Order: sequence, then C-alpha cells, then structure tokens
Amino acid sequence: MSVYDFDVKDTSGNMVSLKEYEGKVLLIVNSATKCGFTPQYNELNEIFNDFKDEGFVILDFPCNQFGNQAPGTGEEIAATCRADFLVPYPIFEKIDVNGENADPLFEYLKEEQPFKDITGDGARKLKMVLKVMDRHYKDNNDIKWNFTKFLIDREGNPVQRFEPTESLDDVRARIKELL
Repeated sequence: MSVYDFDVKDTSGNMVSLKEYEGKVLLIVNSATKCGFTPQYNELNEIFNDFKDEGFVILDFPCNQFGNQAPGTGEEIAATCRADFLVPYPIFEKIDVNGENADPLFEYLKEEQPFKDITGDGARKLKMVLKVMDRHYKDNNDIKWNFTKFLIDREGNPVQRFEPTESLDDVRARIKELL
C-alpha cells in the first residue's frame, strides 16, 4: 500500500487519485487559515517554488478540528489561501484528520508515521494546550494540531512526520535528500 492507493476530493468535490502524483516527492499538510501556524504558508510556498521543478509537490488539506481555525467551505478556504497567502500548490477539500470521520488517507499516514513528540520552537506552548485538551495526547497517533506534515518519497511511502512546531529548515533539508 502507498499514498497512490488513495482518492481524495478537490475543493469542487471531484475525486482525485493520488496516483496523479506518482514519482514525485510529496509533502502532505493539514492546514488552517486562522491558526497561529498559518504564517508557515509563506515558507511552504518558498519550499514549493524552490523544488517544484525537481518533482516536488505540496498537497494541502484544510482541517477545522483544531480550534475551529479553518472556517468556511473548501472553496472559500482555497480562495483565501490563493488571495491572502498566494498558495501555488494543490488545495483539497476540507477534511477531518482524527476521529470517526477521519479521512482514510490521514488514517494511513498516522499508522505509517506514528506520533513521537513535539519539538522545536513553540513546542512547550503547544504541549500545554494539548495537555488541557487531552492529558493522554502522547499515547495516540492522532494529528495534534494544524500544519502537521507528512513527507512522502517518490514510491508513495510516508517517510517522516513533522509536527507543526518543527523547523521548516529541517523539512526543507529532508525534502532535498529525497529529491
């Protein structure tokens, strides 16, 4: 099994096979337009633009499960991302990443790349928030917050999970290795 075995919906509700991205290095992100991590769009755009000609793509999946920070429809979110953050890469339909309605792609990603720890700038603050929400957050593989990222190799295998507080310089370096 690989990410190429999954179909997802675009913001218009059309099914898209991830097989369309076969042979590319992917970074799959659950995002939100009203989150403290939303400024990451700027650096993600830079990373995408730096590597897109080498076979790299970011796939953005808005999610409203964390503090209701992705309000609106998928189309509205995509319009905001394009207008306010100049996002150049594919944005898909808003999804759930945890719980009974979790998108199957994210269930697969969480199984393949389990949660380890929250590190990097802002880790302490995020851990405090998570402890209030779920004091057992360390004991499951759920997505902890917006802007969790999964790096996928050219064969469609999830090779690394990055929590939202991890340095995008580390993400960039790992992408470069896979390219």
